[in-house]
Order: sequence, then structure tokens, then C-alpha cells
Amino acid sequence: MRANEDYSYLHKQIPVMMVLSLFSGLAYIALGWINDIYIAALFWYFAVVLISTRGYLLYKSFDIKNMSEASLKGWYDKTRILFYFFFLAWLVIFLIYAPESDSGMHYIAIFTEIGASTVASALLFPDKKLYKPILLFLITPLAIYFFMVGTWYGYVLTFFAVTFGWVLLYAANGSNALFSKTIFQATHDFLTGLYSRQYFVEYLQKKMNNLKQSGEFSYILLIDLDYFKTVNDSLGHDIGDRLLQEVVKRIQNNLPENAMLARLGGDEFIITGSDFNNKKECKKNALQFSEELLGILKATYTINQHHLYISASIGVSLISSNGTSAVDFIKEADIAMYEVKDKGRDGVFFYDKEISARVEYNLRLEQLLHLAIEKNELYLAYQPQLNEKQKVMGVEVLARWKSKELGEVSPVEFISIAEKTGLIVEIGQHILESAFITLKEWGEKGIDIKHMSINISVRQFMHHNIIKDVTALCNKYYAAGMKSKLIFEITESIVAEGDNIVETINEIKKLGIRFSIDDFGTGYSSLSYIRKLPVDEIKIDRHFINELSKYSNAEEMVDIIIHIANIFNLVVVAEGVETRAQQDFLIEHDCKVFQGGLYSQPLSKDEFEKFYLENK
Repeated sequence: MRANEDYSYLHKQIPVMMVLSLFSGLAYIALGWINDIYIAALFWYFAVVLISTRGYLLYKSFDIKNMSEASLKGWYDKTRILFYFFFLAWLVIFLIYAPESDSGMHYIAIFTEIGASTVASALLFPDKKLYKPILLFLITPLAIYFFMVGTWYGYVLTFFAVTFGWVLLYAANGSNALFSKTIFQATHDFLTGLYSRQYFVEYLQKKMNNLKQSGEFSYILLIDLDYFKTVNDSLGHDIGDRLLQEVVKRIQNNLPENAMLARLGGDEFIITGSDFNNKKECKKNALQFSEELLGILKATYTINQHHLYISASIGVSLISSNGTSAVDFIKEADIAMYEVKDKGRDGVFFYDKEISARVEYNLRLEQLLHLAIEKNELYLAYQPQLNEKQKVMGVEVLARWKSKELGEVSPVEFISIAEKTGLIVEIGQHILESAFITLKEWGEKGIDIKHMSINISVRQFMHHNIIKDVTALCNKYYAAGMKSKLIFEITESIVAEGDNIVETINEIKKLGIRFSIDDFGTGYSSLSYIRKLPVDEIKIDRHFINELSKYSNAEEMVDIIIHIANIFNLVVVAEGVETRAQQDFLIEHDCKVFQGGLYSQPLSKDEFEKFYLENK
């Protein structure tokens, strides 16, 4: 398939040809009329009208975004014929004027032929199918004309004409080679030799236009290699590049007929499949091919004595005749691919209306979340924590969002979006300050809770200003005794961030703030990290509490967690307590602090104050 640049360049030359036709035509008509060569005048009159009209129609009909490959090829063939006719007209003028030596018009003929040859070489160099035959049929009559003069200077001029033609051909060939090289570099990936993203978008747009005409279906697969960055980071980019080349070989060796492979960038590749008469058959073929690729790509790679194992995540988008643009289909496949990533990688996912609605909703959430703090839409709820005597000991601070547009938004939805976008740092700072203010106000009112637990996300905790920000808030709002009431809840996943975590925790603990491990038992649970992390409390995940009395091993798990906490002298908090039976089991096994629906749902500030006074 020709690149869009080829068609676009030829399209841009049509106005140039029309202008040359117009001005040269007017000149030749005038010269022919003055010298009584009416044949030339009439010929150029009709030639100018035909070339200008046809050129205008071809120029206006060019719509590369909506033309299929067949339509573009048809347009190209018609345009090529027009250029042939244009230069043929100049040849005809040469043949008409060449015998007119008495009037001196033969000089015009020679000039015409030399000029036409130069124009052909300059304008048409990107296309060998045009400039080579045109130069041949323009230069050959000129050389024959000089040769037929039959004098020594005629032979000299013949040699000149042949040499001039060779120079023009050489220049055009050189320009063509440079143009082709530039186009190749622009449309191909240097490392793998595959088509580039730019070319693929052009190709896919033409394929969509073809499908509109045929009413058929096709698909695209967007392939992202799992954990490829780990190979680059651990073994170097040289090994990573070799690995990419091996991946490309495997895919190319298994491409179906009429499929096209391109590299989008990094470790992402994209494939268009064959065309199918119905959607069901297309989807079935796409799934089968995707699963085959997953198996092929997971086979061991041996590179420089390194045995490498990788998998892939594949997003699939079905291309139909009612598609809007190529970029939209690539975006759909990309969204589907990230669904695979979120579900654990090494799989296939089809883009559908459900995922489209979810993505649009999440995008809207993200847009509104950026303004939530400014619009004062984020607020805090307070979950009471009680001891075995049903007395309020503390509270867990929970973030809530009531959007003016969407109403109450679940924390499960907006917290995950805030994590992905980085907004969690700003939101977390807002929550911290709001909680600090509340604790200070409660102290002034005589509401003497023993501790206030505040959730700190991994991303917020890893932020370079966390120690500085917390210190500033403590100095602003609390006396020394108040700081000891604060507990920062972190999840077990924070262990994966490395040894710097311990240093950060210790620096914050110097302020008097304590630490708790939230959702204990669901992440990186191990005795080594409990011993390593300087925490004061663990919270048994509600999942284990919910399964009490349902499964015997759940009771054993909770008993073991409490026992481990006692070994390390940690306070145990049970969250998600919903029944008396769960409470009784926990009390029997020496758990001291409880929270959950059995006691109270999360409350507003005023509701918590009332609850505290009733249960202090």
C-alpha cells in the first residue's frame, strides 16, 4: 500500500500543473495566433480547458480520510493519466512549432521541450512511474530533432540533449531515493522494521473506509508485553531490544493472511486482522488468534545465555462499517488492554459498551474530582471504635464525596481514581488537615477519645513532603499531648516500597503519632515485616471477621492473627463486626477494640459527638 505522503504529494502538484498549463497555454495560443499557426492555438485552447477542468475535479475529489484503498488507487490512476496528457500536450506543441524555422518558432519549440523536461524532473520525482516515461518521450524527440539537423552543431546539440536528459533522470532518481528513504523512516520503526504508529493509523483509516463499502467486519489487537520494563531495568536495554526483535519474529511467523503488524511504541504492538462477513465470525477469529499469540509469546526466550519468560496483555476492538476514526478504535483496544492489566495480566479482553460506559464515567469522575476540594464537596465521616464494654475509645476517619452533579460517590470509586491520577496526595492532605482540626475542636469540647485513625495511601506516604507536611500540621493544631492520639493507618502493600518506608515511619513517630496496619492478612503478611515495621496496631480485615462462624479455618486465622499481635505487643482492632457472635468470639480471644455495623455506621461530626456522649 502506498503511503499517504505519496498521494498527498501528487495531490499538491495538481494546482502547479494547472497554473503552468494556464500561463503556458495563453502564451502558446497568442504565439500561434500571431504567427498564423491556428492549429497550435486551437490545440492549446482545448488542452488548457481540459487539463484545468479535469485537474480541478481531481483536486477537489481527493479526501484521504474517507477514501478506501481502491478509491485512492483509482484517483491515482486518473491523476497519472492527467499528468501524461499534460506533458504530451507540450510534446505536441514541440512537434507543431519545430518545423517553423522561418518565423523562429522552432526556438520556442526547443525551449518548450527543455522546460517541460525540467518541470517533469522537478515535479514528479517521487513517482518513477511518471517521471521516467515522461522524460523519455520528451527528451527523445528533442535529440532526434537535433540529430536531423545534419550538421556538426546538430550532433553536438544531440549529445547535449542526451546528456541533459541523463542529468535530469539522475537528479530525479536521487530525489526519489531521498524521498523514499524519508517516507520509509517516517512510516517504519527503526528497531524492529515494522510499520510505525503514523502509518498504521493511515492504514487503519483506509481499511475502515474499505469496510464501509463492503459492509464487512475486522478487528485490531493491541499487544502489551507484561513486565518488559523489568527486563530493561535488570538486564539492560540491549537485551530488551533483542527481546523485542524476537517477539516481532514470533508474531510475524504467525500472522494470518492479509494481517498487518505495527509497533505503537515501547513494548506495544498492534495488529489488524482479516475481513469477515459477520461480526460473530470476526469475534471468534480474533479470540482464537489472541489466545494462540498468548501461548506463542510465553514460550522461553534465550538471549545472550539469559532465559527470559514474559507474557502479554491483549486488548481487542472490533472494526465495523459504522466506525468513526482509526484513532478511536486504537483507543478502544488500549482501554481493553488495560482491563487485562487490572485483572492480573496475561489475558485477552474485548472492548464493549459496558467498558465504554465505565471508562466515560471514570473520566467524568476524574474531571469532577479535580474540583471537589475547591467546591468543598469532600467531607469526613467518623466510624466509632469501642472496647469490650461498649464504650467509645476512638474513631476512624473516612473520606466521603458528595458531588453536586453525581450525588454521593462511593469511596471505592473515587479513591482508586485519585490513586491512579496522583490526586490522592492533594486529597490526602485535605483529609489530614480536616481530621486534625476536628480532633482539636473535640479536645476543646471535652470529647476525650483515646485515638483517631486516619488512612494514609501508599502514594501519599511516598510523597517527598510527607514528613514536612505532617510536622507543619502538628505544630499548627496540636499541643504535645494531643499528637499521641493520632494513628496513621497504612496497608501491607507499603512493604513493597522498600527500606525507606521504615525511616519515614520512624521520623513521623518522633512527633508522637502511632501507626496501624490496615486490612491485615490480605497483602504481604509475614512475620519478618511485622518485626521490621515499627507499628503499634494491626486491624483484622473485615473479610476474616465476616467468615467467622461460616468456616472453621476462619476462626483459626483470626485466632492466629491475634496471637501474633500479642507476641509483638500490638493492639488488635477488629473491623467489620456485624453480629454479637462475632463480637463474643473476638472478646473470648482477647481482642480489645471493635468497629462495625453492630455498633454504628460511619457518622457525621455532629452525630459522632452525640454518639460519644451516649457511650463514653
